[in-house]
Amino acid sequence: MLQPNHRAWVEIDLDAIVANVRTLKQLLHPATALMAVVKADAYGHGAVAVAAATIEGGASWLGVATIDEGIELRQNGITVPILVLGATTAAAEAQALKEYRLQPTISNLGEAELCQRVGTLAVHLKLDTGMSRLGMDWRQGAGFIQKVQELSQLQLVGLYSHLATADEEDASFVRVQHARFEQIVSQFRSDFPYFHLCNTAGMLLDPSMHYTMVRVGLGIYGYAPAPHLQGLVPLQPALTVKARISQIKTIPPGTGVSYGHRFRSHTTTPIAVVTIGYADGLPRGLSNQVQFRLHDQLVPQVGTITMDQCMVDITAVPQAQVGDIVTVMDNAQNWAHILHTIPWEVLCGFKQRLPRLLRQRNKNLSPPVSKIKR
Repeated sequence: MLQPNHRAWVEIDLDAIVANVRTLKQLLHPATALMAVVKADAYGHGAVAVAAATIEGGASWLGVATIDEGIELRQNGITVPILVLGATTAAAEAQALKEYRLQPTISNLGEAELCQRVGTLAVHLKLDTGMSRLGMDWRQGAGFIQKVQELSQLQLVGLYSHLATADEEDASFVRVQHARFEQIVSQFRSDFPYFHLCNTAGMLLDPSMHYTMVRVGLGIYGYAPAPHLQGLVPLQPALTVKARISQIKTIPPGTGVSYGHRFRSHTTTPIAVVTIGYADGLPRGLSNQVQFRLHDQLVPQVGTITMDQCMVDITAVPQAQVGDIVTVMDNAQNWAHILHTIPWEVLCGFKQRLPRLLRQRNKNLSPPVSKIKR
């Protein structure tokens, strides 16, 4: 619950998460599973609550980056299959995978042999088809799979790869990666229950790449991964950042505001101090470039954003008072555009000293109608 001493916080609309998953599932064949990627504390939204919401929406798998992230979900009662997308490099990690019923990504024989030593373990093999990150080179994929099949303790559950350019307008390399992956899949179609290639962008781009599972991250949080993919499905951003006004003052013309005086008032200007700064995840690079919302009016942020506070010009809201709530951000794409970055980075940037306020109203949401036909 929101407490009177909360100076700033993050609100998570779990209904939006549920609705986004249901909307995205409309694009899939009924037999195709949806894995909700909840790594990095569910992109800053709160992994446990978001995981439960995605399952309510129809996700049947979860994806995390680290073993610790998977353990957190298990310790909070999450029972669906969980894939660890990162590497396993130590015996203690392999033992933890088994203890907490987590499924590792195996990219080489060393990892496979490490997992073999802990006993029966369900695993996913990863091929590098062009990302040049984790994964066995696809050209060695067939031999790699055959050697892992010889390890009696490993149960082959999934074979997957990761698209490097699915969010680019030029889809030519996506087709290259798809063809490389399909070349291996065609040889081992009966050996794995699950084949998965698509991230959110790939899922929106081409249904022929859905295989038997898709891995959806950004989409479940309410964003299309690229401008040319926006509007294909009606997604709802789930995260909003809010803060309170702690002081209001009126400054005369020509007065400098904040460090470096990078803003000076042109007229007599009412200024509100807002209790959030770059230590909370409000990027300093947004200084003098962003607008907040106060009493349903947009108000410009002025002066350099400081560690714990920032200032706004409240000329448009003369009724503002100390304690009023300011909506600092309700769409990460806007900030990403200003900062020349991506919404993933913006969402992951809000620090844990901001409490997460969870909201959920309707347990029986129906998703809006998609513009994409399956």
